[in-house]
Amino acid sequence: MKKIILLAVVVLVFSAADAQDYKKFKVGIGLGYGVPNEGSGGVLLYLEPMYRITDQIAAGLRIESAAFLGKPISGTPYTTSAFGVGSYTLNGQYYFSNNTFRPFVGAGFGMFTLAAASADIGGSNVNLNAAATVFGFYPRIGFDLGHFNLSIDYNVIPSQETTVSIGGFGTTTTTSNYSYIGFRIGGSIGGGKK
Repeated sequence: MKKIILLAVVVLVFSAADAQDYKKFKVGIGLGYGVPNEGSGGVLLYLEPMYRITDQIAAGLRIESAAFLGKPISGTPYTTSAFGVGSYTLNGQYYFSNNTFRPFVGAGFGMFTLAAASADIGGSNVNLNAAATVFGFYPRIGFDLGHFNLSIDYNVIPSQETTVSIGGFGTTTTTSNYSYIGFRIGGSIGGGKK
């Protein structure tokens, strides 16, 4: 009896794998607009290779680079000129349909690299924080429409604290929050119906 059950499970697994309507691999590429918790919006670029485990479940890697405009330096009237965030994350998505329009939800986690930030204050270059790599995560929603992709995610990155000495203001401790919302639009190569 155990052999019959084991054989039935093996047949179901292989028939489920063969029953997929979509190709296993796809690579998403695109750009977007980021809205940080602190500072002004900026641009982001991403590359996202994915593997479909089933038609409804996909797992992948997101490689992203984002650049944002200035953010305020707490305790002073000054702002930074720009700051950047890069990320290498693992993610997963669950698709709600097998039609041409495929809404999904997902989440990802991984390493976020924060670029060193500085500001020009009274002709002096002041370092606000050093480059750092931290662990972060993001929930996401979006949809695929054929090979067109649109998604929104909220990248949760731990705040970083830095002590800065600014002439005329003394020493101040700044806390920088690098979390941001990303609006992405792009296309995918592969991953379509067989």
